[in-house]
Amino acid sequence: MKIKFGVVVFPGANCDHDAYYALKKILGFDTEFLWHKDSDLKGSNVILLPGGFSYGDYLRTGAIARFSPIMDEVIKFADGGGIVIGICNGFQILLETGLLPGVMQKNINLKFICKDVYLRVENKNTLFTKLVDKDVIKIPIAHGEGNYYADEKTLNELEKNKQVVFRYSDVNGNVTPETNPNGSLNNIAGIINKDGNVLGMMPHPERACDTALSRTDGALIFKSIAESFYK
Repeated sequence: MKIKFGVVVFPGANCDHDAYYALKKILGFDTEFLWHKDSDLKGSNVILLPGGFSYGDYLRTGAIARFSPIMDEVIKFADGGGIVIGICNGFQILLETGLLPGVMQKNINLKFICKDVYLRVENKNTLFTKLVDKDVIKIPIAHGEGNYYADEKTLNELEKNKQVVFRYSDVNGNVTPETNPNGSLNNIAGIINKDGNVLGMMPHPERACDTALSRTDGALIFKSIAESFYK
């Protein structure tokens, strides 16, 4: 089966072309842009909500993008079992829609952070990580509001159900306050929904797919998604 990625384009987004380039030009997947005012997913098998600053991050990050016409279709798609991945601002949008639990707050140091981070892969039995053959991956972050928060009950459910997929760590997989770049509870960097078909993550895997950049760990996530269609 040929897999097709749909990359949603919101006004203010600045990582949609990064995602498109990584998926189509580097990894060779059929990829198409999806305009935020449209209501047609154009036969996409996977929907990607990119990073950036949709609608200028007015009100709250992702708060306005959540009401874009395309998001009604994305929500229906996800509720029907369709695969959705939200990266950085895309993760924030997924939280606003309720497709994933929790909220994002400003980084604990109140500064924008852009750097490479290490992520401990907490759950390799997801369709997003099945081909990740290492315990720790290296992927860049670039955000000002990546401080994940959820109430105690929600946090306990995430941990119990193994919905935490990525956690900020050091190169050896040690999870400590020092390895937490933004103050996220439990060092959370990425989570999935209970059904396992929606992933939100703050780090940018699309920026870690090119050998020319000496960063390829992100490609493992997209290849894992594709693998679920090749069975």
